[in-house]
Amino acid sequence: MRGVGGVRWRRIANQVGRSVAVWAVSTVTMLVLAAILPDFQLQSADGDSATRIAVAAACGAGAFGILSAVVWPLLVRLLLLVPALVLGLLVFFLNGSLLLLALRINPSGRGEAAPETAVIVAAVMSAVASATGAALAVRDDETYRRRLHRLATRSRRYRPPCPTAPGLLCVQLDGVGHDVLVDAVRKGLMPTVGRWLSGGDGVRPASGGDRTPPADGTPRAAVGRARPTHRLTPWRTDWSSQTGASQLGILHGSTFDVPAFRWYEKDRGEVMVCNRPTSAAELQRRAIRHTGDGGLLTVDGASRGNLFSGGAAEQALVLSIAARRRGPGNRSRAGYFAYFRDPAGAVRTALSFVAEVGREIGQSTRARLRGQRPRVGRGGLYPFVRAFATVVERDVVVAAVMGDMLAGRTAVYADLVAYDEVAHHSGPRSRDAEKVLQRLDRSLALLERVAEHAPRPYRIVVLSDHGQSPGETFRARYGLTLGDLVRAGCGLHVPRRAQRTRSGAEARAAVRAALRRPVEEKGEHHRPSRRSEPIVLASGNLGLISFPDVPHRMTKEEIDARHPALLTTLANHPGVGFLLVRSAEHDGVVLGAYGAEIPLAELDDEPGPLARFGPGAADAVRRTHSFPHTADIMVNSAYDPADGEVLAFEEQIGSHGGLGGAQSHPFLLSPHELSAPAGDGEELTGAEHVHRVLRRWLSELDGPQVPLAPDVAEERAA
Repeated sequence: MRGVGGVRWRRIANQVGRSVAVWAVSTVTMLVLAAILPDFQLQSADGDSATRIAVAAACGAGAFGILSAVVWPLLVRLLLLVPALVLGLLVFFLNGSLLLLALRINPSGRGEAAPETAVIVAAVMSAVASATGAALAVRDDETYRRRLHRLATRSRRYRPPCPTAPGLLCVQLDGVGHDVLVDAVRKGLMPTVGRWLSGGDGVRPASGGDRTPPADGTPRAAVGRARPTHRLTPWRTDWSSQTGASQLGILHGSTFDVPAFRWYEKDRGEVMVCNRPTSAAELQRRAIRHTGDGGLLTVDGASRGNLFSGGAAEQALVLSIAARRRGPGNRSRAGYFAYFRDPAGAVRTALSFVAEVGREIGQSTRARLRGQRPRVGRGGLYPFVRAFATVVERDVVVAAVMGDMLAGRTAVYADLVAYDEVAHHSGPRSRDAEKVLQRLDRSLALLERVAEHAPRPYRIVVLSDHGQSPGETFRARYGLTLGDLVRAGCGLHVPRRAQRTRSGAEARAAVRAALRRPVEEKGEHHRPSRRSEPIVLASGNLGLISFPDVPHRMTKEEIDARHPALLTTLANHPGVGFLLVRSAEHDGVVLGAYGAEIPLAELDDEPGPLARFGPGAADAVRRTHSFPHTADIMVNSAYDPADGEVLAFEEQIGSHGGLGGAQSHPFLLSPHELSAPAGDGEELTGAEHVHRVLRRWLSELDGPQVPLAPDVAEERAA
């Protein structure tokens, strides 16, 4: 008992010593800022002695520290309905307000600052206090662990003793293709991943059939280990190579009826968009009904930064529940408010946010001055969107995952979207994107270190949902959008700029020829009602064309009768790889250039329009054809295997969503302690297959997982 009491008193003494040290450093920081900032004063107008100024600084620093610890969490709680992006910007002003209040209640009766100066002083003091506290805490493992515990996403209720069986942590690096990861490791951009794969001797990706037995009794920390601890396995997406389909399949085991990132549903008269909260919630409900269980994370799971919950009870920044009203069942926003409750962390993130905005403005300006090609516009709100994805979302998700591991949760799935956002606008292999990969690797290293303090061992799995294919946009190459081309092929009015392009002129000529009108007559364009105009949507290099006034999926024969030149115009365009349409005669057909028309029953990867798209393309097209909400016309852009480039129908120079190149080839990085993802000669195909692999690993680690009852799962997803 005497020993336990001695440890307790030493712990209290250490904590007091650290608090005094932080207070002293904050006092010195305030004195320095008062000396260099003209609008920040710690003395009266008549002048004071150095001692009285020091006392005023000490009192001000102490008051600011107490307010940050007590008042700050209350302010954040009052702002629960403010979006995370807005809250990130408010951090500076809230912190500045606390400093002004601290100066006002300063017992010495001295100290004043202009509002804009107070923001600067508060930010610097919070950053310095945070750095000092972290530096002191790192020397004490127990203190470091308690510091990490405070970053957990919510106040946890009583939990039973943590099991000794390993937990499973899955970190999704959104948009990072298999080849991009391999190249990043070879260049030394991702040393943590490189160490896992090779023990420090370079990258040696394992094949899907690698059955290296698990190392019994090996320590959790992989630092300094001479042999690989992880295997790298590529996998192949469905035709819809995008987060909505892939993550729904990984977390909920179903990609059924998700033909693209956005599509039009005729029976509901609604455009579905995977990153729209209402659409994400509906897709999650459909997946639960289709599979009969709640998802991968229903048993003691946590979902962080994802589109879908996976059935997890613990959720933060999860889109499928973001549309709910505030209440005890909505944990999506609670995650980032738990993070922002720590003023030091909040200010650090806010400073990084501002720095990232400046970095993006500088990088885009440099690309424009150099005449870099291909290039897309990066102005407007994009710098702020990028900063949110690369800083705020990353910090909040990583902090939440740290809390999950320290709480000993069984299964955690987190999505880091930073690379995907930057690669869309800067290019998948650009220097900007490589910098993001370096920062993501540091996040993995931090999670690996936190795992050493967790109450149970963790198997860390890193994976991606898709890759990205480079290439200029369809509009940049041909001067018109896919929508313009469709309208021209239908004989509808198109903007003058599109009429003047070669593609627009050829489309109008094809329409006149189909209608047997050799000369274009003034005013000949048909102006239908808005209800009958085609809806053209884009998902990367995948285009979807629907005719909303026809309640069913139109056949090729119906489309030809209504718009005789449309399918020919699209299929023969050099920017189009192939089309998929329904057929009254053959059920479905793939159309290509020069009149190529192949029934789906006879479709093979080669020869034909799909030959250049690689193995599995035919099966992916056939599966999408079976979906109830597949568009009337599915358009996949052209693809050049020589350089791996596609033509995005959106304004992106790094795109994904269709077939062609790296976008269809993500990766799965798994520890050797887990069984191999695939057997000898077997290929991981589709997100549903990845879901089954993760379920198998959960079963290996902690016994069979019991799926949530369908009615309970649907209630949780509602």
